[in-house]
Amino acid sequence: MLKNALWLFAVATIILLFFLPSFTIMQDHRQKNLEYEKRIVELQLRNSELEEEKQRLIEDPVYLERVARERMGLVREGEKVYRMDAQK
Repeated sequence: MLKNALWLFAVATIILLFFLPSFTIMQDHRQKNLEYEKRIVELQLRNSELEEEKQRLIEDPVYLERVARERMGLVREGEKVYRMDAQK
């Protein structure tokens, strides 16, 4: 009986040694998949925001002008730009 118990313990230990590393690898892959899914959701949200901005740039000339002035520094023909630097 004791021999059977020792054999069973030895077999269980060997099985555990074979499957434990692959189990931890599987857990790591699950965690990475969760992180990737979260990143995908974030990127999909950012993509939809950019699509909305693209539509506004195409359809709304006032918004387009504001973006051109603020982000690109463009001015209308004949306008003069006065820049004032804040001094300490």
